Amino acid sequence: MHANLYALGAIGLWAGLASLGASLQHLPPFLLTGIALVIGSVPAWPLVRQWRVPPATLALGLYGLFGYHFLLFIALRMAPAVEANLVNYLWPLFIVVLAPVFLPGLSLQAGHVLGALLGFAGAAVAILGAGGASGSWSWGFLPALGAAFIWSTYSLLTRRVPTFPTAAIGLFGLVSGLLSLACHALLEPRVTIGAGDWGLLALMGLGPLGAAFFLWDRALKTGDARQIGVLSYITPLASTALLLLVTGRGLSWSIALAAALIVGGAVLGTRMRERPAPASAA
Repeated sequence: MHANLYALGAIGLWAGLASLGASLQHLPPFLLTGIALVIGSVPAWPLVRQWRVPPATLALGLYGLFGYHFLLFIALRMAPAVEANLVNYLWPLFIVVLAPVFLPGLSLQAGHVLGALLGFAGAAVAILGAGGASGSWSWGFLPALGAAFIWSTYSLLTRRVPTFPTAAIGLFGLVSGLLSLACHALLEPRVTIGAGDWGLLALMGLGPLGAAFFLWDRALKTGDARQIGVLSYITPLASTALLLLVTGRGLSWSIALAAALIVGGAVLGTRMRERPAPASAA
């Protein structure tokens, strides 16, 4: 139960990412993410002694935090944002179906798959119902799919590497942020950051691109990845609903339908329990 609460905490923080991003859309994406990730690592700086992790673990952290955002930004530049975002939200489904592959001892039950599919259907209704879908194919969907695969496999592989302190997520965020700033220097135009922008950047860094990663790590280390994957579909629902409210567009029937699908999928997926192993013959 505690693990699901950690996951819901991360999900709640991620729900505000789109609204903050909309307020900071005048900033280049790599600059925005780089600054936010560096800020998000700051609370873990006093625990720098816990950042001593094997090189393979650091590589996994960069694969997750930097690799995910790198491919997602490429996707959003190459493909229509609405559809690219929907493809990106395949990652909770990937977590559910790949959990038995990456985590020995877990089995996949029909309820997990059905819950994840209901969640994805709800995400599709929420995102596409918000408007802006073009219905056209773009090669940008491939990096969006890659981003979804990276975040799901990173999330599962944190259970396969030697156990590391959650404080080490600060190291992952700091290095990923510096790599994002390097991408900004190489790929994006220079801009001036306004005084008001820094407050929003601090909120983004300390919340969706900071504390959320620490909570997510705790959830995955102590909980059932299949249940957490199903719960994660609350993210696009809450994100889309909050964005509509912030922009003054109001909620719609699509949000209500999406909520029903996602909540139904979450209830179904989180109520599944491991079947007891069959007794061996005497």
